[in-house]
Amino acid sequence: MTNSYRWIVAGAALILLFVAGVRAGRQTKAAEGREGDKAAINVVLNAQQAAWNRADVDAFLTGYWHSPELTFSGSSGVSRGWDGVLARYKKNYPDREAMGQLEFSELEFRFLGPDAALVLGRWHLKRDKGDIGGVFSLVWQRFPEGWKIVHDHTSAVEKPANPSH
Repeated sequence: MTNSYRWIVAGAALILLFVAGVRAGRQTKAAEGREGDKAAINVVLNAQQAAWNRADVDAFLTGYWHSPELTFSGSSGVSRGWDGVLARYKKNYPDREAMGQLEFSELEFRFLGPDAALVLGRWHLKRDKGDIGGVFSLVWQRFPEGWKIVHDHTSAVEKPANPSH
């Protein structure tokens, strides 16, 4: 191997190491940015849980996009618009007893772009008249005032008679 060829190979290796380092730095910064977004969404979810547990449906809905384009899909079909979603919640959960105590768990975050996210999770209501729970997928969008839910798909899930299946 000639000296000039060695210098070319060494130079190319240094360039590749530099490019790899820059990419790793970008990935680290991107992950750090997503951690901030994840924390901001968690703040909204925690506020919603606290509002629900105070039996304050109006405060619970501040986590949703206040727009006629908001959608909610559930076992009774699709509710459209912020007013429609509010009416659905108030009909299905008319009082503290029906609302119970809400807990979110098993949250999974998938960012769909700089201003959009999908959050999957489980919900559980502890109530005197019987607990219920299920799963949800929330589509979030970042607005100037912060992250808001633009679509909610929530389903009740009955526990299987034999949990080992």
